[in-house]
Formats: sequence, structure tokens, C-alpha cells
Amino acid sequence: MPQDIYQLAKAVGQQLQARHWQLALAESCTGGGIAQAVTDVAGSSAWFDRGFVTYSNAAKVEMLGVKQHTLNQFGAVSAETVLEMVAGALQHSHADLAFAVTGIAGPDGGTLDKPIGTVFIAWQFRGRAACYVKQLFSGDRLAVRQQVIVFCLQQAYALMAGES
Repeated sequence: MPQDIYQLAKAVGQQLQARHWQLALAESCTGGGIAQAVTDVAGSSAWFDRGFVTYSNAAKVEMLGVKQHTLNQFGAVSAETVLEMVAGALQHSHADLAFAVTGIAGPDGGTLDKPIGTVFIAWQFRGRAACYVKQLFSGDRLAVRQQVIVFCLQQAYALMAGES
């Protein structure tokens, strides 16, 4: 599997296009970085439907349908929130596969329970149950964000390789 971000995005696109599938993204801590990576690939309009950059809690609620109660009870950086984000990305798109990310890239915002580098990543195929992982990435803000982008692209590639 390719490691370079561009090559990963291209490989994901080839997998999606071969299946006539579309991808949607709901991004918080990456600020649209995954969407940028996939749209760097020429022809991505054939397999990338849309991206939601929902950095604020209000955006998560308004654009993805995340419940205010979920944010109040569990916080923006939580399994509960990322699962509602990925469901919202599918609901508000034509995609067959969606990814959502929310986390703390730093340099501020970390806590004992959720240190800097804590990121929740969810994915869901339309018509199936969502899955998520909690990851702890290291490094500065840029490094954390880059690692999240790579992780998501690698995960998307692996998921589709498992679908063949």
C-alpha cells in the first residue's frame, strides 16, 4: 500500500471508482485536510461527493445533525460525537462511504483524559453500522493532522480492499 498522501488518495480513488462509489468526509481537527488530499487527485469528482468542515460545535449540529445533548454530555472529541458526524455525512450526501474525524491537534486543548493527539475516527458504508477508533497521535499540530489524514486514507483503502 502506498504511504505518500497523494498516492494513498489516488489509490483510494481508484478503489472507489472501480466500485462506482462516492466518498463523503466530515472533518473537524483536520480542517478539510483529507478533502484537500483527495481533491489533489485529478478526476476525483468521479468519486468524491463532498466534504463538511465542521470545526465548531454549531457547525457539527447545523451541517451534520449532531445532537447538542451529545456535545454537552460527551464533548466534541468523543466516540459519540464522531459516530453522529459520520452518520450525518452519509445522510447529507450521496456517498456510499463516509469518514468523520474529531480530535485535539494542539498545541492547546488537551486534558488528562484527552491529551493532545487524541483523535476519534469513524467510517460507515451506507446501509451498514458505523465503526470508530480512538487514536493517540504524536508530534506538533501539523504532524498530528498529517497522521490523521494518512490513517484515514489507509483505512479507506484497507476497507475497500476487504470488499473485493
